[in-house]
Amino acid sequence: MRRERTRDTFADLALWALLSGPVLLKGGDPSDGGSRLGVAAGVALLGVAVLVWRRAPLVSLGIAIVLGASRSLELFTPEYSLAMTVFGYLAGRRAGRARPALIVFAGAAAGCMALALAVEGSLWAWPAQLGTLLFTVVVPWVVGRYVRQYAELVRAGWELAERMEREQRAVADRERIRERSRIAGDMHDSLGHDLALIAVRAAALEVDRTLTERQRTSAGELRRSAADATARLRDIVGVLRTGEEGAPTSPAQETVRALVERSAESGLAVELSEEGEGGPLPEMTGRAVHRVVQESLTNAAKHAPGAEVSVRVAREPGALLVEVVSGRARRAPAGPAGGGTGLVALDERVRLAGGSLVHGPGPDGGFTVTARLPAGAAGLPAAPEPEPVTTSRRELDRARTRVRRGLVQVFVVPVAGALALGLLLFGVDQYTRAQSVLERERYDEIRIGDTRAEAASRLPAYSIEGRPEGVDPEPADAGECVYYRVRKYSEAPAYRFCFQRGRLASKTVVDDVPNEEHRR
Repeated sequence: MRRERTRDTFADLALWALLSGPVLLKGGDPSDGGSRLGVAAGVALLGVAVLVWRRAPLVSLGIAIVLGASRSLELFTPEYSLAMTVFGYLAGRRAGRARPALIVFAGAAAGCMALALAVEGSLWAWPAQLGTLLFTVVVPWVVGRYVRQYAELVRAGWELAERMEREQRAVADRERIRERSRIAGDMHDSLGHDLALIAVRAAALEVDRTLTERQRTSAGELRRSAADATARLRDIVGVLRTGEEGAPTSPAQETVRALVERSAESGLAVELSEEGEGGPLPEMTGRAVHRVVQESLTNAAKHAPGAEVSVRVAREPGALLVEVVSGRARRAPAGPAGGGTGLVALDERVRLAGGSLVHGPGPDGGFTVTARLPAGAAGLPAAPEPEPVTTSRRELDRARTRVRRGLVQVFVVPVAGALALGLLLFGVDQYTRAQSVLERERYDEIRIGDTRAEAASRLPAYSIEGRPEGVDPEPADAGECVYYRVRKYSEAPAYRFCFQRGRLASKTVVDDVPNEEHRR
């Protein structure tokens, strides 16, 4: 642990030195508005950002954005662009959820708009700010998030491989135990039969009048010893059962109603609904019905304590439907979750009885087990066996979903951001074009000699940026000239107003064809 902290400390110092390099090289240029005090403040704030990036990466990113805005209204600066890119990547690499980062990006865009309005009084700088945020912050954040998801995918793959190895070892252990149980069962069958014959013969000798009293007493002792040996053998075979099977604890030939009543007396909130009438069920079907209800009630009591359980047994033409529905757990389970082997064994029991079993989460957060069993000797038509949904397959599906989502974010987010920025620029362009058109009546109302304030009250809010292409340059003594559109989608012809000493010196309609100027 101490070694990891030392390594992190050296890594943070190296990162601070890397990000402070451009500030020390470019930030102190007086011709670019830099100063030693600004350099010191920038290096110090970068140190704070590096100090907190592991615990609050979005805070570090916000510090870098603020530093960039302090040096350039458009955010793109040689001093802090590297810091914004690095902290954007680290925020995506470190943060687990995307929503906080999206909130920070939206706040940064709104703050940039407010800054542009406060400094320039217009939104001309806002598209450039959004472009810088998109390609300097958002794109690195998306790349960092993809790298994080890829690392999680690799880690999940190794964990899945280790889990599968453990499961293989567990399966091998269960197979060994199951084989021992089968051997014990064979021994019980053979030895039990022999011991039963011994007991029968001893009982016959015990009542034989041709034997002496001592011989009959010895025969009785032999009979009792054989019975005791049979009982001990049965107990040993019960101990050798696998953990999933358990020792038989329910009464022999117990009905479903008796099973439900016994569970209700134990404190389980269970109700039984029986529908339809019919004759006796096949022995395999009756045992399977009892096993389905017993396993379902056991799972409900174990995994959903406090939940209400409903058991429905319905007779259908040639079939018997058994449905056990448990609600949402009202308190946390007391023990660890099982491995699902009970349902696997239950599915095998139903299949051997000629039926089918379906189980899974219910719509209200509970669990549903449904079995359809044959009600007659003919049995049900065999349904196609569904492909088992294993743990590895579920993990693989989740991993594929994460990878697809990461690829979508890497490619779609920048493209969507670029399209949104393009639409924004198009909207700003259309707005400024409409606001830079001067009506002919307003042009005629403006007189030579008007003050700039008087002329501005009749002029549009925006002017053409620079001199229109193809228009002759202004005369040397024209003063400061501005241009306004005659038509929305054309820069020529245009109205040109030139001001000298705060008053309008000339106004002209200019065109992109030489020597076609109309002075008034």
